[in-house]
Amino acid sequence: MCSFHFSVYFEIGVAYSLQNRVAFPGTIIFIQADRHKRLEDITVSDIQQYILYLKNDKGLSPGTINNYISSVRLFYSHILDKEWNKKKIPRMKRVQKLPVIPSKQDVLAIINETTNLKHKAILSLIYGSGMRVSEVAKLKICDICSKTMRVRVENTKHNTNRYTILSNITLNTLREYFRANFSPKSYKPDDWLFPGQNENEHIHVKTIKNTLIKLRNRLQLDKNISAHTLRHCFATHALENGVGPVYIQQMLGHKHLQTTMAYLHMTSKSLMGVKSPLDTGYGDTK
Repeated sequence: MCSFHFSVYFEIGVAYSLQNRVAFPGTIIFIQADRHKRLEDITVSDIQQYILYLKNDKGLSPGTINNYISSVRLFYSHILDKEWNKKKIPRMKRVQKLPVIPSKQDVLAIINETTNLKHKAILSLIYGSGMRVSEVAKLKICDICSKTMRVRVENTKHNTNRYTILSNITLNTLREYFRANFSPKSYKPDDWLFPGQNENEHIHVKTIKNTLIKLRNRLQLDKNISAHTLRHCFATHALENGVGPVYIQQMLGHKHLQTTMAYLHMTSKSLMGVKSPLDTGYGDTK
């Protein structure tokens, strides 16, 4: 067990999280290998030992350790004004886990399980248009265009704007929801499409996530299925339907095509017409 002594800097941690919008422990924990060692004298070796402590003794995940490394780097570079050596203090490699991709039948079962029109419209938009949960929550009435059958998504991740497709089924659900919740001439185009308990605020993201979890559990589906899973399903099922990756990239709002191409690993190869050589081999011998 390593015997480290920690110094905690609350203000720096808050400043970093605001500037970079990164979720990490609200404090910066910086190691002092010796109780009487000055902060200015902390060495690269001290930092390396601390990272090993986080990995081996505390058993933290690569992603969490990288958050700590970012915090230490901020303090080391900007407060102590020392040069940061990426080669000597590399970031941890994260193991990319493939998300669970339920079948189209299971996705439709989730959407159809709810009798709440607002919830059905929201889930239909996530799956039918490939939107993020936060993007659907912040939609305004004017963002839905039935003439061009597209949805405008503004101020998204990476501070970009985009358009994505609008499903016919989603449009019908939205119309039904709209008739039930908005009386004529009682709304403005820039009103929230999905208001929360306070009509001046949009529905909370957590409400959408919890809704999906309840539906998933009721149907006894995989516990790893979340609201964001529906966005993964949009991309994966679209690829299986033969939609080009570039189009999917544009609809998802991915900055890099490589991010979209990762969904190829999640597709059902049988649905894409790919056959096992074992099956084709037996077929040839008949």
